[in-house]
Amino acid sequence: MVRKAVIPAAGLGTRFLPATKAQPKEMLPVIDTPVIQFVVQEAVDSGIEDILIISGKGKRAIEDHFDRNFELEAQLRSKEDEAMYNEIRRLSDMAGIHFIRQKELNGLGDAVWYARQHTGDEPFALLLGDTVLDSAIPVTRQLIDVYEQYRGSAIGMETVPREKVSRYGILGGDMVAARIMAVRQFVEKPSTDEAPSNFAIAGRYVLTPGIFQAIEKTSRGKNNEIQLTDAVRLLSEREKVYGCAVEGKRYDIGNKLDYIKTTIDYALKRPEFRAETLAYMKAAVLRT
Repeated sequence: MVRKAVIPAAGLGTRFLPATKAQPKEMLPVIDTPVIQFVVQEAVDSGIEDILIISGKGKRAIEDHFDRNFELEAQLRSKEDEAMYNEIRRLSDMAGIHFIRQKELNGLGDAVWYARQHTGDEPFALLLGDTVLDSAIPVTRQLIDVYEQYRGSAIGMETVPREKVSRYGILGGDMVAARIMAVRQFVEKPSTDEAPSNFAIAGRYVLTPGIFQAIEKTSRGKNNEIQLTDAVRLLSEREKVYGCAVEGKRYDIGNKLDYIKTTIDYALKRPEFRAETLAYMKAAVLRT
């Protein structure tokens, strides 16, 4: 059973400067909801209630977001805004959320290493804090199902255009079922010629505790950092690792254009914004 989740959220968010100079990129709002709230909600909707967030310097706003704010609650109650009061109270009750700081930014593999005492000898879900996945069945739940069926680590993957493989960690291997790959190759941001496929890692994992031994043995890779992709490659030499082509749409909030697209898509999902957003988009197209 997968009971715990880990959310790395320690990066500096340099691609979103100056907006991220004084706020975490994970707190950037999609309309009125911070990105990391979508990520936590996905874990909760997947049946997980114990979540560890790996934060860093300047990330206190994440902790505050999931903590109680008694003054704000009192003000909302005095205004009889019961709906918003309930929403704000819900944030602090979503799950048991814990925090630990990554002392130095030494890569995603190093960030995951900080979770070893919290997760112990249990498998755990890993959700990147700057990636939103919109799906009917939560993507983390899809990976938990793969883990429970195959008893091996599961990595969410998506197909990307061949010319864009250099932006992602790419997986290669043998398909053992519809949407399921027995992974044998892991390449971090390969050239088009080096890529074993166009299946990219989609920012979601379910990992066995063996990943910590693998991280411990992982040498620094690209950017002189400990890459999680390299650690999972070592893990696959001792254990089965599977890729699952996830059903859902992935939004990389670390990318400015994707952030714009995410905001538009989520505005179109909201009944109170849909009609006016569509009208504005049509008018904008006519103006160009």
